[in-house]
Amino acid sequence: MNGKIFHQKGEAVVGKTKQVLKIVIFVAIAGLLAGGSWYTVKEEEQAVVCTLGKPRAVTEPGLHFKVPLMQSVQKVNTTIQGMSIGYQSEEEEEQAMMITGDYNFIHVDFYAEYRISDPVKAVYASQDPVLILKNIAQNCIRTTIGSYSVDSVLTTGKNEIQSNIKEMILDKLEGFDIGIQLVNITIQDAEPPTTEVVNAFKAVETAKQGKETALNNANKYRNEQIPGAKAEADRILQEAEAERQSRINEAEGQAARFNSMYEEYVKYPTITKQRMFYETMEEVMPDLKVIIQGTDGSATSTTINEILPIGSFDTRESDRVSSDRTDSESNEDNESDGQVKE
Repeated sequence: MNGKIFHQKGEAVVGKTKQVLKIVIFVAIAGLLAGGSWYTVKEEEQAVVCTLGKPRAVTEPGLHFKVPLMQSVQKVNTTIQGMSIGYQSEEEEEQAMMITGDYNFIHVDFYAEYRISDPVKAVYASQDPVLILKNIAQNCIRTTIGSYSVDSVLTTGKNEIQSNIKEMILDKLEGFDIGIQLVNITIQDAEPPTTEVVNAFKAVETAKQGKETALNNANKYRNEQIPGAKAEADRILQEAEAERQSRINEAEGQAARFNSMYEEYVKYPTITKQRMFYETMEEVMPDLKVIIQGTDGSATSTTINEILPIGSFDTRESDRVSSDRTDSESNEDNESDGQVKE
C-alpha cells in the first residue's frame, strides 16, 4: 500500500518537473526570439537587412526591428578607411619593387583611402571588396610607374603619377561595380633599391636645389635692379626731353631775333650794317678802345670811319696823336691802314 502511494507521488513530481522544463524552454526560446528582434545601427555604419534572400540597405542610425528567423542583418562601416600598399610586410615590400620606364628598379610605397559607397553591393557583389581594390591598385600603380622615368618618380612627377593612378583605379572600379569607392591614393615614399643609388640621387637632388636657389637669387637681384634702371632711364629721358625743349626754345628765340633784325635791316639797311659791324667788332676785340670819326660831305661825298687803337696811351697824348693823324690823313688819297669805308 505504501509502495503504491510512493509511486503515485513520484509520477506527480515527474509530471510537474516536465511542465516546469517546458515553461523554462518556452521562456528561453521566447527570450532569444525577442532579443534577436532588435538591432542597432551606429553613426558610422549602415546595415544590410536580408529578408528571405532579398537584401536592402538601412542607412538611418538608431534602434531597428527585424523579424526573427526570417531576416538577417550585416553591418558595414561606411567611414573613410585606409590601407598601405608596399611597406608593411616582406611580401608587400617585394610587391613595392617596380621597374620604371627607363628600366630602373625602384621601391614605391602607397597609401590608399577608400569607403563603402553601396553596402548591399559591398556585401553580396564580392567576397572581399577591399582585397579587390588592393589588387586593382597594384596593377594600376605598376602600369603607371612603368611609363615614367626614375627621376620623375623620385622628384617632380609624383603629383602627376598620383593623379593618373587614381583616375585609372576609379575607371576600373566603375566597371567592377562592387560597392567600394577610392577616395585618394598618395605616394608615401619612393627610393632606389640600393644605398649607393640612393646617395647618388640625393646628390642630384641637392644640385637641383642649389640650382633653384641660384635662380631665385638671380631673380631677386634682377627684381631689385630693374626698378633702379627704369628710374635712371626715365631720368635720362626727361633730361633729354628738357634739353631738346631748351634747344628748340633757344633756336626759336634766335630765329625770332633774326627775323626782327631783318625787318629793321630792310627798313634801314645802311645804318643796320654799321651797327652790326660795330657790335661785331666789340665782340671780336672786347679789350680794344677805338675812336670813330665821321665826316659829312655833300650829297656826292662819302663817310669815312677811322678806328684808332688808343688803349696804351694816356688821355693827353691820345688827343695829340688823334689830332696829328687827322691833319695828316686828311691830305692823303682816302687810304689808311686804320680806315674802313662803307
